[in-house]
Amino acid sequence: MGEFVNLSVRDGVGTIRLDRPKMNALNIQVQEEIRTAALEAAANDDVRAVVIYGGERVFAAGADIKEMADMSYADMVKRSGPLQSSLSAVAAIPKPTVAAITGYALGGGCELALCADYRIAADDAKLGQPEILLGIIPGAGGTQRLSRLVGPSKAKDLIYTGRFVDAEESLAIGLVDKVVPPAEVYDAAVAWASRFSRGAAMALRAAKESIDSGLGVDLATGLEIERQQFAALFATEDRTTGMKSFVENGPGKAEFEGK
Repeated sequence: MGEFVNLSVRDGVGTIRLDRPKMNALNIQVQEEIRTAALEAAANDDVRAVVIYGGERVFAAGADIKEMADMSYADMVKRSGPLQSSLSAVAAIPKPTVAAITGYALGGGCELALCADYRIAADDAKLGQPEILLGIIPGAGGTQRLSRLVGPSKAKDLIYTGRFVDAEESLAIGLVDKVVPPAEVYDAAVAWASRFSRGAAMALRAAKESIDSGLGVDLATGLEIERQQFAALFATEDRTTGMKSFVENGPGKAEFEGK
């Protein structure tokens, strides 16, 4: 249990909860606690899907600028790797993940949301990468994950200008996947994640690894990644269960054990 970031588990859904008042600023301690929670969620077999949530008021307003303001080039050379890898630990969770975005998701907060597989935002949420207004650029994956998600042109617009994007535009450009009233954000995220609480865990893992790994390679290599993951699933109990259930009862009725 961290001071500012914790993992709770209920009915197969793990919630990584940020709670550093007032704005969930991502200082070094929070970054490392995010890493710890992500690794725990990845390793815990009781966690079948993960919600990343900052609370009712704010997702995360970005890095702790007061902490960063006095850092030198040498300081940031040392810190930039752990900064990136702390959020990448969320992206590497081998299970379905969803960001439940309320209030602001800016800078590092937006980069954290980008690490999720799916994003649900409040209708009054604001997202953005305003680092350029501080004379820097996104340093925790923003230039890479944002461009892969919304395309390079839109990503450049957002990063060059540093402007905030409302929920409607975020939905239109694919930065978020669903918009709901603020009071419904967390429940909607849990409902999405709960769909996988009894799912074929090994197949979900293989699907995620195939998609994520394939994004960075050519088509032929991506197809080979898919082929290997596909064939490997024939060694799992869930594959046997799923196919037997389909033959005997039709689709969508299998009860998986996640093995």
